[in-house]
Amino acid sequence: MPPGARSRKELSIMAKLQQTVKPGDVGFKREIGLIGATWASETSIIGSGWLFGAYFAAVAIGGAAVIAWIIGGVAVIILALVHAELGGMYPVAGGTARFPHLAYGPGAGISFGFFSFLQAVTVAPIEAYAVIHYAYYFWHGIYDPTANGGNGNVTHWGFLMEILLMAIFTVVNFIPMRLLNPIFSGITWWKVAIPVITIFILLPKFNGANFSAGGGFFPTHVGAKQLFGAIPGASIIFAYLGFEQADQLAAEIKNPKRNLPLAIILSILIGTVIYVMLQVVFIGAVPHALVAGPLGFAGIAATNQIAIAPFAGLAAAVGLGAWAGFLRADAFISPFGTGAIYVTATSRVSYGLARNRYFPGIFGKVDKRGVPWVGMILAFFAGLVFTFPFPSWHSLVVLVTSASVLMYAGAPLAMGALRKRLPQAERPYKVPGAVVMAPLAFIVANLLIYWSGFETLWKLGVAIILGYVAILMYTADRPELKAINWARSAWIGAYLIGLGLIGWVGQYGPQNTGRLNYPWDILVVVLFSLAIYYWALQSSLSTEEIEETIEEQAAPAPEEEAEAAAA
Repeated sequence: MPPGARSRKELSIMAKLQQTVKPGDVGFKREIGLIGATWASETSIIGSGWLFGAYFAAVAIGGAAVIAWIIGGVAVIILALVHAELGGMYPVAGGTARFPHLAYGPGAGISFGFFSFLQAVTVAPIEAYAVIHYAYYFWHGIYDPTANGGNGNVTHWGFLMEILLMAIFTVVNFIPMRLLNPIFSGITWWKVAIPVITIFILLPKFNGANFSAGGGFFPTHVGAKQLFGAIPGASIIFAYLGFEQADQLAAEIKNPKRNLPLAIILSILIGTVIYVMLQVVFIGAVPHALVAGPLGFAGIAATNQIAIAPFAGLAAAVGLGAWAGFLRADAFISPFGTGAIYVTATSRVSYGLARNRYFPGIFGKVDKRGVPWVGMILAFFAGLVFTFPFPSWHSLVVLVTSASVLMYAGAPLAMGALRKRLPQAERPYKVPGAVVMAPLAFIVANLLIYWSGFETLWKLGVAIILGYVAILMYTADRPELKAINWARSAWIGAYLIGLGLIGWVGQYGPQNTGRLNYPWDILVVVLFSLAIYYWALQSSLSTEEIEETIEEQAAPAPEEEAEAAAA
């Protein structure tokens, strides 16, 4: 038999192993059903994004914001389908941090694992900021809408309130998931109901003339370039973030093969319909006198309540004072639910990184209630760190959006590698046309990152470098860990540096040079993405290495787990 060839028996054994060996977790309890899993994602999607997104999108591109929401929804659905396949295939805690590790080993595992952590840890502070924005109506001392060139900043009292809210998000998560899940479900029913009711309440106030404010449906300053830039820049993609929460909680979902993919797909479809309709009614209901000038929606003063608390201010402006009160109450409830679930997610991501051995083992500890408590404490303090350089909701949104999409970019890479190396593995949900969908999802992710602008990219780069330094310092003196194959991981450096360089010479800023003209910049991103995708695929672990990595993370048999707990 030629070297490297396998007998039919060996191939049969390999196929069987691919179908049966799964990574697993210890200490978690499967207590979340389909509705709970769907609502875990939905409560993240319908967070502070709905409270602000329609306003920022209308200010940026006028009536064309409706198109931007549809494009953003389609982009996120493409990414969500990839996560649905991976989550159903390997339902483990902190899945977004672990899929690239299984397919590519330590280099990609460290990189995309940290991207996942960075994304998860920064969302809770944003939700706390949203509460402060709306609470300004009751207490002017916590927020200054005229600071920072009219973009607004929290005051020292607002910062103290931020700390208090972050602490509450954390404390809530010490409740066992079997008790916490009904609370999250109840909050999510409220969070979905309020924007849906708002849509119907504002429809009678609809004025079609508003869609041409500022010079037309596409205002005079808006073209395709500005439309694409608004998708991340006006917080549209940020509003859609969160569908992956079901992946992060996969170790706690009942019948994950069925419920997990369904939860991801259902949550993003519901969110897309709600957000598109919210944008339509927001544009139509704003009093026409406020947008009749040449600036359109950009002419709304920073001190106007519509600019500070968009939907509550709008309800009050059109004579719906009672509903404005409900919306101000929702401004506490919606961000609270999202902030709390992201503290949950962050602790599961740090748990996953500990299982990958990139974080200290203590982050893999779970108490008897199934709570990874060390990871939640880390989430609290790390979240506070991001409040210092980004003292307002909008200032932090674009950074979090880019970090999130960079995390999402690891999923199509992992799916492509696992389809190639483990073709016989069990896949409860299979993405149709995966050979096209995987590279397409990777292209979509990179376009969203590029459109965020170079200023965001270099700030994100600083955070990534700090993360690399911390993790590599921890892993450097641990000989039991697998060494990083730097030659095989070279594509990661090329990918991150290449994205930064394209952003620097591209059209989206500020702080870019603009040397690469539109639309050639889009073509460059597409071709660059394809080159990195297929380079990464060729550098993925072999079938045997992937099987070994999976087996290392397989959960012990129930009797072994019981013995370990008793020891």
